[in-house]
Amino acid sequence: MLNCRITLKARPTGIPGPEHFSQDTMAVPPLDAGEMLVETMYISIDPAMRSWINGSSGYARGVAIGDVMRAGGIARVLRSQAEGFAVGDLVQGRTGWQSHPVLRGRDTQKLDLALGSLEDWMGPLGTSALTAYFGVRDIGALKPGETFLVSAAAGGVGQIAAQIGLIDACRVIGIAGGSEKCRFLKQTLGLHGVIDYKAETDLATAIQRQCGNGIDVYFDNVGGPTLDAALVNLRTDARVVLCGRISQAAAPEPYGIRNLGVLGGKRITMRNFLVFDYHDRYPEARAWLSAQIRGGRLMQQLHIVDGLESAPRSLGMLFRGENTGKLIIRAAVSPE
Repeated sequence: MLNCRITLKARPTGIPGPEHFSQDTMAVPPLDAGEMLVETMYISIDPAMRSWINGSSGYARGVAIGDVMRAGGIARVLRSQAEGFAVGDLVQGRTGWQSHPVLRGRDTQKLDLALGSLEDWMGPLGTSALTAYFGVRDIGALKPGETFLVSAAAGGVGQIAAQIGLIDACRVIGIAGGSEKCRFLKQTLGLHGVIDYKAETDLATAIQRQCGNGIDVYFDNVGGPTLDAALVNLRTDARVVLCGRISQAAAPEPYGIRNLGVLGGKRITMRNFLVFDYHDRYPEARAWLSAQIRGGRLMQQLHIVDGLESAPRSLGMLFRGENTGKLIIRAAVSPE
């Protein structure tokens, strides 16, 4: 059996594209004890990938030139030498951009389809949803009745964060780019207000207009000027959740935040986090998320692109704002 792989060929200086990757095939190696051969079905495309291909992300080892592109995904077990995993099992793990990887059982989780479907495990039960859950609940400490602003609110993390705010009886405002995304946030998800940053010449004023007396919690997926505009609209004792900085991932020069001075006088807390720090609490989060899905209070729009070979082009979509919802690659047909 052959494994189709997409490897890193060159480090981009801006938005990554197909020219930065190569494709090859290699024979699948024999399995050692504790390993399994899987067929990749879905692959997650995430903003963090841009920092991984810089060589160092600051929190994870960078992808080396010639290595398979790192990615999480869902796969079906074809052969197993790993205790507790059988042929036909559906698993979640670090598949990478490859069709038939060999995974270690200790690094892989068997899917509990009682919690949700395969697509749910890529969306509202996946790592992006876990990130939103712990960011809103633990870092943001969101309380009922507060005003909650979410940037990149139509993205994979932003959709879930915004809906958690609605479930928690908060006034939720979303920032997104373009009328289609804003319409989705308003009409489908039911946010109280939306801001199309592409249509605004003064984002700080637009935020003030939507947030009334100020922001209690700002969930930042963007960084740069959007973070700056939110800072001047924070209320006393506000919390800023630093989740991502997609506006800066492919920027030629980093944006210098100008409005940090508001933090002192208003006793504001600003904190970043990594979802992996909460690994022991994933079952708690997934149980809650699953209950919300079953109750019709939580959903996620997936932006699905077919074909493993589409992964390099799809990564660039994130940084051009071309996706609405969680961006994933469908690498193989789902089992019946």
